Amino acid sequence: MRVKRKEWTQSVPKPLDEVWDFFSRPENLMKITPEGVFKSIQTDLEGVEMYEGMIIQYTIAPLFNIPMNWVTEITHIKDKTYFIDEQRFGPYAFWHHQHHFEAIEGGTRMRDILHYKVPIPVIGDLADLILVDQQVEQIFRYRDEVVADLFGTFPEDTAK
Repeated sequence: MRVKRKEWTQSVPKPLDEVWDFFSRPENLMKITPEGVFKSIQTDLEGVEMYEGMIIQYTIAPLFNIPMNWVTEITHIKDKTYFIDEQRFGPYAFWHHQHHFEAIEGGTRMRDILHYKVPIPVIGDLADLILVDQQVEQIFRYRDEVVADLFGTFPEDTAK
């Protein structure tokens, strides 16, 4: 299986500083992820702003509620512009997630670019086709809804 690329964009009517402050605190990940996907964060993150090299350990249950460990590293940060998290250990053969932030008139535009690869050729390809791709989409749709509830929304024509 090749590395898959997915992209999502969302704009909110809040200033960049406020949006960045929320997303640069890894403990907020639990607030924007569907219940059941992340079971717990093993790393003590309370009040800690992320930094390059930060290792975050989770217990997740992406398939059939079976718990597994997932370890990511914050590999790059440019303050109020972007950060990147990469999987070090976990369910994917490859995971590279870019989070981009841009001040726009009246608010902030966020863009996520995800590259991922499911392990185990053929079986992984089938799992991605049947389940994984849909689950990734559901996670980001849920996140969009929660972020809209937290920060508000732009009218449809200005959100792109």
